[in-house]
Amino acid sequence: MVQKYQSPVRVYKYPFELVMAAYEKRFPTCPEIPVFLGSEILHESRSEDGAIHVVERSCKLNVDAPRLLKKIAGVDYVFFIQKNTVNWRERTLRIEAHNETFASRVVVRETCSYSVHPENEEWTCFEQSASLDIKSFFGFESTVEKIAMKQYTSNIKRGKEVIEHYLKELISQGITFIPRWSPPAAKEERAAAVGRAPGAILDPGAAGGSREPAASPCPAPEAASPDADKLDADYIERYLGQLSPMQESCLIRLRQWLQETHKGKIPKDEHILRFLRARDFNIDKAREMLCQSLAWRKQYQVDFILQSWRPPALLQEYYTGGWHYQDKDGRPLYILRLGQMDTKGLVKALGEESLLRHVLSINEEGQKRCEENTNIFGRPITSWTCLVDLEGLNMRHLWRPGVKALLRIIEVVEDNYPETLGRLLIVRAPRVFPVLWTLVSPFINENTRQKFLIYSGNNYQGSGGLVDYVDKDVIPDFLGGECMCTVSEGGLVPKSLYQTEDEPENSDHIRLWTETIYHSASVLKGAPHEVQILEGESVITWDFDILKGDVVFSLFHSKRAPEPSHKEATSPSPSAAGDNVQLIDKTWVLGVDYSRVESPLVCREGESIQGSHVTRWPGFYILQWRMHGPLPCSSSSLPRVDDVLASLQGSSHKCKLIYYYEVLASKDFRWALLNSASSTSHLLSV
Repeated sequence: MVQKYQSPVRVYKYPFELVMAAYEKRFPTCPEIPVFLGSEILHESRSEDGAIHVVERSCKLNVDAPRLLKKIAGVDYVFFIQKNTVNWRERTLRIEAHNETFASRVVVRETCSYSVHPENEEWTCFEQSASLDIKSFFGFESTVEKIAMKQYTSNIKRGKEVIEHYLKELISQGITFIPRWSPPAAKEERAAAVGRAPGAILDPGAAGGSREPAASPCPAPEAASPDADKLDADYIERYLGQLSPMQESCLIRLRQWLQETHKGKIPKDEHILRFLRARDFNIDKAREMLCQSLAWRKQYQVDFILQSWRPPALLQEYYTGGWHYQDKDGRPLYILRLGQMDTKGLVKALGEESLLRHVLSINEEGQKRCEENTNIFGRPITSWTCLVDLEGLNMRHLWRPGVKALLRIIEVVEDNYPETLGRLLIVRAPRVFPVLWTLVSPFINENTRQKFLIYSGNNYQGSGGLVDYVDKDVIPDFLGGECMCTVSEGGLVPKSLYQTEDEPENSDHIRLWTETIYHSASVLKGAPHEVQILEGESVITWDFDILKGDVVFSLFHSKRAPEPSHKEATSPSPSAAGDNVQLIDKTWVLGVDYSRVESPLVCREGESIQGSHVTRWPGFYILQWRMHGPLPCSSSSLPRVDDVLASLQGSSHKCKLIYYYEVLASKDFRWALLNSASSTSHLLSV
């Protein structure tokens, strides 16, 4: 595989001619670069007007490789051919180098350039690119590649330091200004005017350096524009942080690839860098992950979510999270009182769509705050801190639909907001927390898990706790601090606010999820709602809420395949059963064509029901909800007055419910209420 390197643009705040004088001091030998043992000029030429100067050298290098490898290769040193082309008219130097030693086995190519800064002609820019292709090397290809890249990156680090060393040396000698090149006629006139012949040093037009003071530096240019073709090394250090030469290279190359191939807005450098970090700077993997995320952002218009998303009033009242100053490192601080939040109620009242959109808006806001803090604190801040208070966490938070919704949201965030979380502080973790952690942690990236700090009880107080990461005057009052925190205290969401599919949320947004965990159904007299499950040996689980009316829930088994049909209700009510699906044919006989495997359960309005069933036989299982009607009186054939009234009342309206079901392999079913050796179900009313 060909290894490539592309540097950012490095800036020397000195004129091009002075930088060239410093560069020439590297030859024929350079003590500042120990591996560079010497050089010999092979060819030299100049244009007639002296504007173009070409020098070709053979350079001798001592590669820091194991003695055994040198012995096998049969060499102690390697030789490179370097061609330097200076254009004094345009003030550029182009350097092209390739290896002469082992040229048939290893191909190394490097291109460097010095040029005038586009925004300040008194400054000089430098950039370089290189490639390494090891075709064969006595079976040591991988070892040679590692040695070569290590050697190369160490030399890259030294490169800028060497030039700056010689620039300081020139200035100490009083050489602070070298005139620019001019055509021969102008040069002779100028030389005559000062009483001396044209100079020879580097041929910029003068020898020895004038004692004139150097031009005063212009103010530093603003941070590189996100739309610029190249990145400035100083900009990377100031706004993105310390990166190794190879990490800088990956950022530049991926950014250039996006500019060449991506249609539309190019993401900011901080955004690209997060994906590279998430994939350990494997540029191919990072590119694949980033492209999928960019397509996702475009499809669902995520770039506009901060302008378009307004949390519903219910979410603002019951969602227990919000931004709260910053931590000691300047990272924006987000507080989530998860233990006080009715996650079950929020999912059922708002649906996953609203919760996911709200989580995305939090992540978008977090990135925005990181940029603002970078400017405020004068150093790169690329991630935020989350403080999670788990006081109040109990088994209610661990109901399976909620955990599944959480995992789906985590998956979206992991795929599209990698490396945005700098630290996660979990405090007051209760005994039930390990159960939640066991379920959730496998779906969290390893790099992210390493950022978690978990405190049980009051261990977060004192040294080693929150004070190590958050200033005392920022710690919230509910954690023993003095800072008043405006994050909502949450509470139970009223069941009257639970949402059904026939009462969709009013929104013009493109839906992020086309399917939701909970489904809704309307049940009329004579029109039950039924769900078919094809299963063998496994566990069927369910969770449903009765929003209106009373229903009877049953579970049946059949060896015959039901044929779904949508039927009208027999109720005198003019409204039909709508999307009700009925699977049990009227001609089927109970005990012959199908059998009951669960006793009927009467479910009253407002109740929440959870349960499970271990399947015993292969075939088809049918979940059924039907309207609850009065049972006939055992002591008399005449119905009671109360039963008649209930029947008349029940026939005038439909029952409503929202439900969730899932089929699990027995080994994956973790709920303590299940005895895997039994076929008995567990029906709970909460």
